[in-house]
Amino acid sequence: MRISLVTVTYQAAATIEDTIKSVLMQDYPDIEYIVIDGGSKDNTVNILKHYEKEFKGKMRWVSEHDNGLYDAMNKGIKMATGEVVGIINADDFYHHANAISKVAEQFENDDIDAVYADVVFVRPNNLNKIVRYYSSRSFKLSKFRFGFMPAHPTFFTKRKFFEEYGYYKTGYGISADYELLIRFLYSHRLRSKYIPMDLLTMRMGGKSSASIYSHLLLTYECIRAAKTNGIYTNMFLLMLKYPIKVLEYLR
Repeated sequence: MRISLVTVTYQAAATIEDTIKSVLMQDYPDIEYIVIDGGSKDNTVNILKHYEKEFKGKMRWVSEHDNGLYDAMNKGIKMATGEVVGIINADDFYHHANAISKVAEQFENDDIDAVYADVVFVRPNNLNKIVRYYSSRSFKLSKFRFGFMPAHPTFFTKRKFFEEYGYYKTGYGISADYELLIRFLYSHRLRSKYIPMDLLTMRMGGKSSASIYSHLLLTYECIRAAKTNGIYTNMFLLMLKYPIKVLEYLR
């Protein structure tokens, strides 16, 4: 079973090498790696060219203008040939060599449509210091209305479901991942399984945590995504998740 990993990049020279190396170190034998670059002007493309040969024909990449993060993700998924697809961001990396093997094991041994796991967050200037642990263990569908979702970078599903149920909706500026998970897991009831492991490391920061405006946009888009997929929520319910985030930091 081939697993396709998609990375979207733009001006990612400072971090993309860690991502690539973490894919290369995986012990699973059939990984296809796809990188969609938005036309970077830094050293990103040179790094991609440098590592391409190490994938022995199982890496493909393009560097060209796109219409944003989710458009680029869709482009990568449409290029994929694997039965199963996952997203790994350009500033994230796998820290276990058996991460993808664990994912493959679930699809091979269980009659499931998707998996997800946990992530750890680190400071960009200290990758060994964990500052937050995001566990997907207690996730259930009812938590979507509070803005909770499984850790998106650990979400793997069969490529056919993108073809059947649609790709990331590019009309969302910051929450298309939340909308897609609701659509797949809640609206279409994909059979999913939690993997009890910290699958991936994420650097703190990112589009959804950049400013007060980003938080307001996130809230608005989460309400819109939930309503579109038949889930009632409101700003008050979504705000309830923030005390839980604080507890994650304190732990």
